[in-house]
Amino acid sequence: MQQEVVLALLAKEPSTGSQLRARLNDALGPLGEAMNDGQVYVNLSRLEKAGFIARETSGAVGKVYALTPAGQDRVAEWLTEVSWPKPDLAEFHLKLVAAAEARLGDPIGIVDAQRRELLRRLREVGRAAMAEPQGSKAGLLLEGIVLRLQADLRWLEACERAWTDRRNR
Repeated sequence: MQQEVVLALLAKEPSTGSQLRARLNDALGPLGEAMNDGQVYVNLSRLEKAGFIARETSGAVGKVYALTPAGQDRVAEWLTEVSWPKPDLAEFHLKLVAAAEARLGDPIGIVDAQRRELLRRLREVGRAAMAEPQGSKAGLLLEGIVLRLQADLRWLEACERAWTDRRNR
């Protein structure tokens, strides 16, 4: 799990480690069960040392963490990043959830930015594949990249439909 996911979840509201873990489980469903509780706490420690979060209070509920201005800037930057060739689907999903819950951005806009980047890369790879001689080793790799990009684009269409449905409810 990337540190930016923890930052984005804290953008909604200050939270304890156990509250963050519960929100991750809620967002990821069964995929969240594979996550180790220690991952959340290690990230919180690193983010605090980096100055992205600060402890608000420590009391009966435990340590409560909140974003610093630097943390808010990092979340805003992360939401505009597009990742490929190997986007982590769970991370991208969490980016959409966090953006919506904390009202940091429009999930459909984030999906659209990712789609534009994948389409740009698909055009590039398509041109490179067409320039390869028939049966070349590189041609096979390029075909695999094209197929992966097409699959990712179909998943982004599903994401857009789901977030449009949520918006319309």
